[in-house]
Amino acid sequence: MTERLQPGDLAPDFSLVDDHGDTVTLASLRGQRVILYFYPQAFTPGCTTQACDFRDSSAPLQAAGYTVLGISRDSVEKLAEFREEEHLPFPLLSDPDHAVHEAYAAWGEKLNYGKTITGVLRSTFVIDAEGRVEQTFYNTKATGHVNMLRKKLGLAAT
Repeated sequence: MTERLQPGDLAPDFSLVDDHGDTVTLASLRGQRVILYFYPQAFTPGCTTQACDFRDSSAPLQAAGYTVLGISRDSVEKLAEFREEEHLPFPLLSDPDHAVHEAYAAWGEKLNYGKTITGVLRSTFVIDAEGRVEQTFYNTKATGHVNMLRKKLGLAAT
């Protein structure tokens, strides 16, 4: 397992396809602050809650200069359906081989209903305009995470 990222680390660059079929790289977002969140699977209850919380907070996050990106192992087609159905105003990126998950230490062992499995570790990263990690949040909960994040960023929570 990759060592967890720490504030001040250079965020690993990536090149992934989004829900529109376009390639997105972290390097192309230099000059912008980025909130990158990893989630297990589109259309599951927790992941839908989290995505909708980001959707509902998109205006204040954008006003504060943040670009939100969601990453999962889902196919581009499934991500397009998820974004459309939930009216998500931010790109969803497909990482089917979980290479970017691993680069961010968002892939590893976890307990799931009492069993140890290997999979996505729900995690969020705040990346500054120079591409450095500002904040890391590993093993987050789907519910309430976005409000907690907004508080940490000095933005009023809903």
